[in-house]
Amino acid sequence: MKLLIVEDEKNLNKIIAKRLKIEGYSTDSAFDGIEALECLSITEYDAILLDIMLPHLDGLSVLQRLRSAGNRTPVLFLTAKDTIVDKVTGLDSGADDYLVKPFEFDELLARLRVMLRRDHSSASNILTLGDLHLDLKTHEVTRSACTISLTAKEYEILEYMLQNAGCVLSRQQIQEHVWDFSYEGSSNMIDVYINTLRKKIDKEYDNKLLHTIRGAGYVLKIETEA
Repeated sequence: MKLLIVEDEKNLNKIIAKRLKIEGYSTDSAFDGIEALECLSITEYDAILLDIMLPHLDGLSVLQRLRSAGNRTPVLFLTAKDTIVDKVTGLDSGADDYLVKPFEFDELLARLRVMLRRDHSSASNILTLGDLHLDLKTHEVTRSACTISLTAKEYEILEYMLQNAGCVLSRQQIQEHVWDFSYEGSSNMIDVYINTLRKKIDKEYDNKLLHTIRGAGYVLKIETEA
């Protein structure tokens, strides 16, 4: 999953990004409201961690612009403002959740999981396609109850594709969603990861789940017999 961290305290932004990457999230960072809107204009995110007190354009204004433009990306406010009025104002502005600083990182992770489940209309932490299962909390991946060992990037790609099962995803979509802005890898890196992922989740099974759509990209789906 790809997250945008909008926090003007650079050390805190860096710490949050580092911890989230350890947990398997891909992240981009913005340090003011205008920069956040620029990021959101060119990249799709699964969720936004948004501080309220920001330079140039505050978090409430950023959120109001997003919602006015029809952008429904889940937003978790991170803020030192902790009165009931502040919380109500934030939620009424279109935020999905509100976390007061300082906070425990485990609570941040739990709130993110709940918010992302809600966005994907899921009541559990498990993403499933046929006999393939991915646990968002433990990062365990199994097929037919057999554990599959994945690298961090293979896991992120599989998670993204499971969230969009049945949809053809282009190489560019996968790259933008799984890697951050600093990525400068080779043009065929996505193909390399897809090939290794396919070997791990499909090689031992007759029913293949990961398919190449020539000229378009890749899709995770269960093929029905003709």
